[in-house]
Amino acid sequence: MAEESQLTSEPERQAGHGVMDSVDASPLRRFVVAKRLITSIFDQLLDFVKDGSAFVDEAWRGDDPGQVAVEEQSLELQSCATKLWTIKEVLVRRHMKVAFFGRTSNGKSTVINAMLRDRVLPSGIGHTTNCFLRVEGTDADEAYLTTEASSDRRSVTTVNQLAHALHMVPTLDSGSLVKVMWPKSRCALLRDDLVLMDSPGTDVTLELDSWIDKFCLDADVFVLVGNAESTLMNTEKLFFHKVSERISKPNIFILHNRWDASVSEPEYIEEVRKQHLDRCVSFLAEELKVVSLDEAPGRIFFVSAKEVLSSRMQRAQGMPETGETGGALAEGFHERLREFQMFERTFEEFISQSAVKTKFEQHTVTAWQITEAIKAVMDAINIASANRKICCLEEREDQRDRLDFVRGQINRLTANVKERIKTLSDDVSAKVATALTDQIRSLPILVEEFRADFNPTQETLELYKTKLLQHVEERLVVGLSHRCSAAVLRDITEIRRHMIDSVAPLLSPSVHDQLSAPCASFDLTYDLGLVALCADFHENIEFQFSLGWTALVARFIGASNAKRALGAAGDTRLQETSSFKDDVVISIATGLSSVSSRASVTVMVIGGVVWRSVGWRLLAVSLSLYGLLYLYEKVTWTDGSRERALKQQFVEHAARRLRAVVPAAGSACSQQVHKELASTFSRLAQRVDLSEAELEGSIRQLSFRIQRLENIQRRSKAFRNRATELETQLEAFSIQYLQEV
Repeated sequence: MAEESQLTSEPERQAGHGVMDSVDASPLRRFVVAKRLITSIFDQLLDFVKDGSAFVDEAWRGDDPGQVAVEEQSLELQSCATKLWTIKEVLVRRHMKVAFFGRTSNGKSTVINAMLRDRVLPSGIGHTTNCFLRVEGTDADEAYLTTEASSDRRSVTTVNQLAHALHMVPTLDSGSLVKVMWPKSRCALLRDDLVLMDSPGTDVTLELDSWIDKFCLDADVFVLVGNAESTLMNTEKLFFHKVSERISKPNIFILHNRWDASVSEPEYIEEVRKQHLDRCVSFLAEELKVVSLDEAPGRIFFVSAKEVLSSRMQRAQGMPETGETGGALAEGFHERLREFQMFERTFEEFISQSAVKTKFEQHTVTAWQITEAIKAVMDAINIASANRKICCLEEREDQRDRLDFVRGQINRLTANVKERIKTLSDDVSAKVATALTDQIRSLPILVEEFRADFNPTQETLELYKTKLLQHVEERLVVGLSHRCSAAVLRDITEIRRHMIDSVAPLLSPSVHDQLSAPCASFDLTYDLGLVALCADFHENIEFQFSLGWTALVARFIGASNAKRALGAAGDTRLQETSSFKDDVVISIATGLSSVSSRASVTVMVIGGVVWRSVGWRLLAVSLSLYGLLYLYEKVTWTDGSRERALKQQFVEHAARRLRAVVPAAGSACSQQVHKELASTFSRLAQRVDLSEAELEGSIRQLSFRIQRLENIQRRSKAFRNRATELETQLEAFSIQYLQEV
């Protein structure tokens, strides 16, 4: 409408009529700006809800067993996103829509053409509009039309082409819709998302209900185009009664077209105008009750659309406004032009306010509800995260205290167990040493108990000695086991039980379930190694007269020393390795034997001296007794005597060797006990290490969980703040565009 002042002719200004179109910016821009603003808000809101939905979905589907979001919240945000996407698509298609209705030939198409300042729709006498024509702007340079049945664009340049194109579609009827896309560059009114809907006459069909359902429910303003030469007809009233039933208080304007015809009867103009005005006021305020009695006159206008269209087209072409009806020279033209301009201005204000309210108010409420729902979800997640974080903090503190306790207890227990193991090991060593000493004392009995075939042959002797060694070692081991094993096993079991009972409270449930009862199968091994100890045993079972020189030397210095002295006089190596005491004794005996062997003659001399001193009878008796004793011993030197000699020699040799290894045997058993208990405690300590590792892992997991919960809290607060910011924008939009001034 801003172009109207520029198109006003110079003669009009000179005439001083002041007939000018609005110099202010078009009120229709209000809708365009509001649409752009609410679309921007919904774009932000949709992105926000998408981000929020991803956040809630992440919080819900996380691996954390303590979920802070639930599936219902995720589904709720997905539902919000779907709603917003639908609304956004609707907003793109939103526009201001004005629908023109009236009887046939009342000039509906002419009124639209006058508003568009061009002959866009076909008009004339008779039924020129046979279907609904929807006129809206396009950014294209050429006009075109589309039908419901086909999306193909049909190019139209002039009104005649449009009329021809409409008549070329045989399927069009009064309930069909044709979209006429007119270049915005050729019509300023269509630049502001305005859609003009032309209709067939309300008197050409009875399908008014389908018209309303199909074309009128989204209309912001209805314009009833009447004929000033006749009053409102029932068909027109019936239609708007049906509209009022479907739409709460529709915005209705009534145009009495062809008011220029009243010029022929100037004396009746005011009277006729008052009659039309009263009837229309009564219809709007009392019958339809869409406005009050005071507001109704502002919705009724008396115009001549044909005059305005002709004037505007001539002005646009720079021609004088003669027009078909005289143009600016026609009587009352300026008043009718001013009335049409007033209608346009009022219509624009009403449709802008109405369209913003009807098209955006419900969406604004929905957006507000969505932000409130999101805030509630984020508050719930924030509270759940805070509560969960408190639980995790408390649990982590308990786990840390537990870890410190376990570490302190295991250190104290380790020192205590080591002390007990050392004490038991020393006790076992003493017990085994004492028992082995007692067993050595009973060695003659053990050897005497041995029974086996004895034969002085070399092979039989070796077998006999082998069996003897096995027998003695087995009996020694049995004796030691009887004396020590039961007590040692009892002590070991007690310490094991003490270790397990002490360690069990330090273990985690999962590790504790794997803890088994102490094994009682420990056997103390007594490895005396008697075979190795007696490997150097060499028996002497040759006959030896008890009063012989060798026997006497043996009694004097010992059997082993006598053997060395008598049999190793020339062995310098043996003499070098003997001890000082043994060397003295052996040297004396060796000297005596050497003297006797070198002085046999001396013996005979001594014998002769004795012979002379005591007499030959006593000497003979002595020699006889000596010989008889020798003969007796020689006769009684049987295999049994040899076996007894071997056993006696073995006992002496084995006893001497075993006494030397008593400390080692005790130490070996002590080491077995120490190793067994140490390995048992080591396994238990490994269990404790596993429990500590679980505690450390649990603490790390709790720390990670706390960090994640804090992050969720921060993000939920950020989402809530964003929701509040969007609510602020919605509130500002509502105050600016939706609240009543």
